Amino acid sequence: TMNGQSPASFTNNGITPLQQMVSSCSGALLTSLFVTPLDVVKIRLQAQKNPFPKGKCFVYCNGLMDHICVCENGNSKAWYKAPGHFTGTLDAFVKIVGHEGVQALWSGLPPTLVMAVPATVIYFTCYDQLFSLLRVRMGDYADKAPALAGALARVGSATVISPLELIRTKLQAEKQSYGQVTECIRSAVRTEGWRSLWRGFGPTLLRDVPFSAMYWYNYEKGKIWLCEWYKTREPTFTIAFISGAVSGSIASIVTLPFDVVKTRRQVELGERDAKKLSGQFSSSTISVMRRILTQDGITALFAGFLPRLIKVAPACAIMISSYEFGKAFFRKYNQEREFSALQPAVLDGLSPVFPSKSYKTKNATGLC
Repeated sequence: TMNGQSPASFTNNGITPLQQMVSSCSGALLTSLFVTPLDVVKIRLQAQKNPFPKGKCFVYCNGLMDHICVCENGNSKAWYKAPGHFTGTLDAFVKIVGHEGVQALWSGLPPTLVMAVPATVIYFTCYDQLFSLLRVRMGDYADKAPALAGALARVGSATVISPLELIRTKLQAEKQSYGQVTECIRSAVRTEGWRSLWRGFGPTLLRDVPFSAMYWYNYEKGKIWLCEWYKTREPTFTIAFISGAVSGSIASIVTLPFDVVKTRRQVELGERDAKKLSGQFSSSTISVMRRILTQDGITALFAGFLPRLIKVAPACAIMISSYEFGKAFFRKYNQEREFSALQPAVLDGLSPVFPSKSYKTKNATGLC
């Protein structure tokens, strides 16, 4: 035991589940802090070209979490209020900071943290626990454990978060307070049934499960390869960062068509809720894909390639490297605590000057 904790309570090479959760939480916070300004600027540039009318929706995404934002009164909200003309991304950064202050670059942070932190904590903790279990049980197929663990972890986190995301969207679209959350849930269940809380769950899984499986498989492979290249046993911050960026880029490119369909469907459903419309068109995944192919062609399924890559790659790199750094910190902390707890007992049992009773007994019986 170590200060009252049994060895069985430590998993994943000396990390407790609670420490995994703290590491993933800190990673989500850092990722949101770094990536949120990029999406705030992107939305302001979009609003400048095509102003969002009341009831219009856009998807906010920082690489960790995406959610629908409903425009209430034209261009009034900080996320997409344009205080002048922007000539480009850098110009937008400079003018937003100059006119509104640095804090305006993080105007989309609060709603992001509400959803991203719990989703990320559940996702990363589940992955580590499943990966440790499957790596042992899959035997000869242990190299496939990251893909399976990643897919299962994504299904679990999406199942938990999907109702919360739907409720949050309804609260914003219908201008309700957080005190009316319970009534919002009851109303949705009463009118549409329990399945309504997981509306949009299918498209979410179509995009996120393949992304997660590919991401973790490539990340673990890349991490092992880079460790061998740099001749190190433990992955450094740089190794985790590079592996995360490359694996995130590959996964985001392959799953881009699913992302386009999911985004289009989210926007359509959000606008229908905001304008209280019904029955105008089908919003199933199949119908949305057919509509995209019919109206815009197959190239439309790969729209937004560069923005998605620019956003997802650094988000994955920052998240996984922060997470690995946190786990390494706790692993070292646990080892130091274990060493400190065992050291007095070792010195007491082996000291030649002040031998303990157990030491004398062993000497007398010839065992030591």
